[in-house]
Amino acid sequence: MPEQTIEFDEQTAAVLDAVREREGLESRQQAAEFLLRTSIRESNARLTGRGRALYQVTGERH
Repeated sequence: MPEQTIEFDEQTAAVLDAVREREGLESRQQAAEFLLRTSIRESNARLTGRGRALYQVTGERH
């Protein structure tokens, strides 16, 4: 996949710097990728229902 450069405004850069420091990443680009991957992972979990409790269904079999 080709790399793409992203420009950030001051507020976004500050948030990315905070994430970068918290997660031990080397660059703002890595922080942006981390946030994107996290968002995709969480959306997928909501979509698929992962994390929900499973209960055994009992009853007659036909």
